[in-house]
Amino acid sequence: MKSWLTKNLIILTLVSLAQDAASELIYPLLPLLIAGAVASAPLAIGVIEGVAEFIAGFTKLYAGKLSDRVGRKPFVTGGYSITGIGKVFTVLSFSWTGIFIGRALDRFGKGLRSTPRDALINDSVQKENLAKAFGFHRAGDNLGAVVGPLFALLLLSIFNDDVRAVAKWALIPALLSAVLTIFVKEIRTKSLTKSFAKVQIPRNLKYLIAALTLIQLTNIPDALLLLRLHETGFSTKKVVLCYALYMFVAMSFAYPAGKLADQYSPKIMYSFGLIAFSISYFTLGISNSHFLAVVAISIYGIFPALTDGVGKAWIAKLSSDETRGYAQGLFQSNMNFAVLAAGIWSGLIWSSGIIEIALIIAGIGALLGILVLNLLSGKFNGTNF
Repeated sequence: MKSWLTKNLIILTLVSLAQDAASELIYPLLPLLIAGAVASAPLAIGVIEGVAEFIAGFTKLYAGKLSDRVGRKPFVTGGYSITGIGKVFTVLSFSWTGIFIGRALDRFGKGLRSTPRDALINDSVQKENLAKAFGFHRAGDNLGAVVGPLFALLLLSIFNDDVRAVAKWALIPALLSAVLTIFVKEIRTKSLTKSFAKVQIPRNLKYLIAALTLIQLTNIPDALLLLRLHETGFSTKKVVLCYALYMFVAMSFAYPAGKLADQYSPKIMYSFGLIAFSISYFTLGISNSHFLAVVAISIYGIFPALTDGVGKAWIAKLSSDETRGYAQGLFQSNMNFAVLAAGIWSGLIWSSGIIEIALIIAGIGALLGILVLNLLSGKFNGTNF
């Protein structure tokens, strides 16, 4: 029997590990970089991150569709390279416009690469092992997200809390990730021979994408959660350490979640992820306790572990060979558009001084999301167009 742990899966996991080490070295420092450049930090963070995610979402839609025709690798290599350029702007800029351009380029690169990369994983692995494969990839991705903040913590000690000096070190793993994509092998399938006119998404897949997008409207950008820790008295180093803890939990649960989703149901895994989301947001919303905040951030790490890879695998299982790139693009772009909306509404509420309300609203929304998944679960079966 052919192993699910293919060469492409291993290389793409290493690529994501390096890129996430770079991204997550910068990310916990981003609120401080923005706060130093603009007065209304919560709204600025919400808008910058939201618009950046919108750019990623818009790009994902077309990148996935194009990769179904011309191949995945050009988008993967190009995307990781552009993301590296974006990081140069982010860490070297002293104005919010420069940071915005950097984040926009970073997310454009992410949009260009993400759906073709996920479609390439789909091309490289048997369908019955997709959740396991995406869980493995997500675990590697999250390992990089643990290494990045811990390295940032070390560098903050070396550079006496000079945030900008520390952020510049992210350029090294960013470059490495782009170089590693050279070794990815294109997998030729019949999905690369279809024209745009013949692309159709089955109705059950449309219902699933709509449901997951609706739930995503509650997903406040993580940068605002880090700002919440700052506002409750956490030092920069402690915020970075909490972020590393969050990513360690996400890494630890990602592969087991994918394996269980293959054996049982992606809906069950996704629902448990939303429960973890709700508990953590409620806790951060109603308490200023540092101990409870650390507990909440730890629980929050379960959410991406049980939803990110599982969601992609769920979409992949319901899509055909001919539409896998387009289906991933449609799904991930809609999720990004939802993050834009979440960033704006939460940033506005946050800036008005009622921080707790935004977190509680998001927590309630996650619980309603579980209800949505159960009410529409029958719609996810079948393949009518």
